[in-house]
Amino acid sequence: MTEPRMRLRQKGQQFPTPDLEQFLVAFGDDDHPLPETVKCLDEIITDFIIESCHSAASIAHHSRRAKIKVDDFKFMLRRDPTKLGRVSELLEADKELKRKRKAFDTDEGAVAKDVEGGKEGGKEKGGEDGAEGADGEGRRGAEKKEEEEEERGGGGGDDASTVRSG
Repeated sequence: MTEPRMRLRQKGQQFPTPDLEQFLVAFGDDDHPLPETVKCLDEIITDFIIESCHSAASIAHHSRRAKIKVDDFKFMLRRDPTKLGRVSELLEADKELKRKRKAFDTDEGAVAKDVEGGKEGGKEKGGEDGAEGADGEGRRGAEKKEEEEEERGGGGGDDASTVRSG
């Protein structure tokens, strides 16, 4: 496939040598892989990433979009169930981490407000599970709204799921 814009590649390795050596050892190579093998793996990985991005950009272009979305990468990997499954698994794990971080941040904010407001016990009137945030809405209500928004197609703003293409 021809690249939309030919760019000069950086000279030298793109990935740290110790990381590549760990990959090689994990997949059965010697404890101290040859430097040529590490360089070769670096080139293979770099070429794969570049080609994947160009394929996703091409798919986005055919869809008459200027931005690459996660779905473009999924579409590109549709014929490789192993890679597609791994990508889906990582995206689900990312969503779960974001949900947990948000819940943790909400809990921290509630505790901080209780301390500042002079309340005792560190809990708000709804208890731990039904704690209300600054907007007076319970945590579960906010999570339900998020789930409904995801089902409708999400916010559609610039987030981690969109990348600008050439």
